[in-house]
Amino acid sequence: MDGIYTNFYRNFYRRTDGFIPAKPLNLNLYPGDFFQIKNGEIIILGNIYRNNIIQDIELTTAIHLNPSGWSFSDGVTKPYSGRSNGYGAIEGQFEYSKQILSFADKGSFLFKAESPESVKINNWNEIQQQLIIKLTQTIYSFRELYLVTESATTANSTLVIASNTGAELEIASDTENFGLVDIFGHHTAKTIQSREIEYYHREEKRKPSFFKAKKLIVQDEKLEVFISDLITKAMNTSEWANNFFEYEFHHDAIYYPPIKQNTQASLLDMLQANELNPNTALLYFKWSDANLDDVEKLFQSYGN
Repeated sequence: MDGIYTNFYRNFYRRTDGFIPAKPLNLNLYPGDFFQIKNGEIIILGNIYRNNIIQDIELTTAIHLNPSGWSFSDGVTKPYSGRSNGYGAIEGQFEYSKQILSFADKGSFLFKAESPESVKINNWNEIQQQLIIKLTQTIYSFRELYLVTESATTANSTLVIASNTGAELEIASDTENFGLVDIFGHHTAKTIQSREIEYYHREEKRKPSFFKAKKLIVQDEKLEVFISDLITKAMNTSEWANNFFEYEFHHDAIYYPPIKQNTQASLLDMLQANELNPNTALLYFKWSDANLDDVEKLFQSYGN
């Protein structure tokens, strides 16, 4: 059912200036956590502070984020919002707000959060190079890694995601001072009925479930040389094969090898023994911002 959440994750990254929700949504990710994405799962491997990889600790105090970017929806309409009267045996007649939310497609969602704040690594520029050396050579030997540089929380947040076309959610609140009828996300809102709803949750604690991260990538210059060398060798393959094998293989006159996304890993695998070491690590690796391509990895499953 992961595909149902993809639309929300993509929109969240775009609307919040690059923050990514944790997966699963209740996972805590702190500044300094380092992890890999395997089969669509975030696997937390450690923390640069807890593991004593970095002693120079500089973290910001709470950074107040623009709340307008933390409430958004996609494919949701409100066919009914209004005030109604009810009658209870004890309290007698009372007034309540009622709202119906309609979802156009599978994966349509509504998200609402209040008072977003973040904490981030404040001296990233000073520690990023020593992190490369320590994480790829002297302490660990990672070739693929993400590192959380900023974690965000909200005073409260509410998310609803549709599991199918035509989903519907009906909610109500009897709060007295509600002159407004947009009650989604309010702590008094209660579900009257729902249909085809995959996920509906209100979080009332400041959990660090949203993050920004850096990822290890290979230096562009090294990649360009490697790809150029691959192409040159591939173009000479046919001539070599004709001379080496006592068999007439067919080959096209011109052949260009496919250059795939895993070229970075291929380059590292092809390095000669001890070519990558603490003295050369910075020539091969650098940090880059996690982006939408990495969000997509959260929904790629390769099986066991």
